[in-house]
Amino acid sequence: MKHIVGVADMKVSSKNSDSIITYSLGSCIGLAIYDPVAGAGGILHYMLPESLLDKKKAGANPYMFADTGIPRLFKAVYKLGGARNRIKIYVAGGAEILDQKGFFNIGKKNYMALKKIFFKNRVLIDRQDIGGNVNRTIRLEIANGDIYVKTSGSDEIKI
Repeated sequence: MKHIVGVADMKVSSKNSDSIITYSLGSCIGLAIYDPVAGAGGILHYMLPESLLDKKKAGANPYMFADTGIPRLFKAVYKLGGARNRIKIYVAGGAEILDQKGFFNIGKKNYMALKKIFFKNRVLIDRQDIGGNVNRTIRLEIANGDIYVKTSGSDEIKI
């Protein structure tokens, strides 16, 4: 079954027949994690770096922000049998689509928020496709942990 992760959304699974996909990552970040032993993984599509920007929105939708969404993604995969020391991590997005002159730098701020959280928790990224000015789509196959990425104007590739 295909599970679509919308903007400010998260999906996890441990069913071999599932794939999880998120579309049109511009300045947003798509964080895909997968534990090959547990066969469990998920994708978070967050929009903004810090929940302090809008505590009310963060309470209503914690997946909108890096600092509230990222811990929930990891905890959800842990509940499916994932273990921190086995999890593979792929990050995509953080582009400057509508802000190509870099005035707001939302993409960079989103990526830096993730890096800050990972640094504090001693988590390393296995693969990433960050920045630039193209939209990205990522897909995670739960059966084997394969990650596919598609950028605007190109074919989907396995990474």
